[in-house]
Amino acid sequence: MSASLSQDSPHSMPMAGGQPLHPAIADQAADWLTLLMSGEASAAERARWQAWRAEHPDHERAWQHIEAVVGRLKVLQPQAAYQTLSPYASEAPRQPGRRQALQLLLWGGFAGLTATLGCRTQTWQALSASHRTATGEQRSWTLEDGTLLQLNTASAVSVQFDERQRRVRLHAGELMVVTGHARRGGQREQRPFIVETAEGEILALGTRFSVRQHAAHSRVMVFESAVEIRPRSAAAGVQRLNAGERLSFSASGFGMTTAVDEQDGAWTRGQIIADNMRLADFVAELDRYRPGLLRCTEDVAELRISGVFPLQDTDRILANLPNVLPLQVLQRSRYWVTVTAAEARD
Repeated sequence: MSASLSQDSPHSMPMAGGQPLHPAIADQAADWLTLLMSGEASAAERARWQAWRAEHPDHERAWQHIEAVVGRLKVLQPQAAYQTLSPYASEAPRQPGRRQALQLLLWGGFAGLTATLGCRTQTWQALSASHRTATGEQRSWTLEDGTLLQLNTASAVSVQFDERQRRVRLHAGELMVVTGHARRGGQREQRPFIVETAEGEILALGTRFSVRQHAAHSRVMVFESAVEIRPRSAAAGVQRLNAGERLSFSASGFGMTTAVDEQDGAWTRGQIIADNMRLADFVAELDRYRPGLLRCTEDVAELRISGVFPLQDTDRILANLPNVLPLQVLQRSRYWVTVTAAEARD
């Protein structure tokens, strides 16, 4: 696992110790992290990991960054998970598996980042995130310019303000932004406010809007004023999205513009609003707010459900489903739940 270093834009590179880090090294560190967290590392592999750290100063800087992050999070993690990352641990304890172990490190939430190891650089960036939430958690922050930033479940962002711009990088999940205009040195804020996703950039035009990062596209909803969306491909051009509108975009183009509806943004009030929603879609949405696996079987997927559901107690929502629909909720544990058809009665 050695790196061939080349010049990249510091803006696009991972960071460690306050300095840019080559993406290849970030990927290698993520590889070692995943292996060690899995509990499957042999003595020979642990020796190669130590040799990799000593091979280049940037390797050690990368690993020191990982240990610093895990050290801050270890009060929320099993102690054994932290010990697998320590060079002083004599034996790596067994963990439930690579994906689960990495999810523990990332506060149990960033499913979009941990689904495949092909997103290792994104995983590194999420580790470097300045603001994050766990599965089922929603939090708000007021940034230095007065902007209100609210994160939905399993979300991570990096906030980077400098003299030229205000930039928020969405690594995973969903955010709501209400842009602020605090005065800097007696002058009204003039720096552009940009939300960056894997597919492009959203320029705020004095507004309230939300952005969600999906696996291969970003979704934007505007509730006040307007935004300008710029996919990563310059050939796609720029599209303005006004209040009451939403669309999804990829790195190369735009989807159709549709109207924002009542359920859009309900999460900011701690709710799921269902209006004749397919049960499969409702269960998939509810799954975002619960650890583990929640699914429904095909025989109930097309059932319809309506209502306003508070997210503070997803167990209660599941318990009440059989009262309104002909189904049953099977729980092998709180982390493995299946919604299926009710058993026939004589």
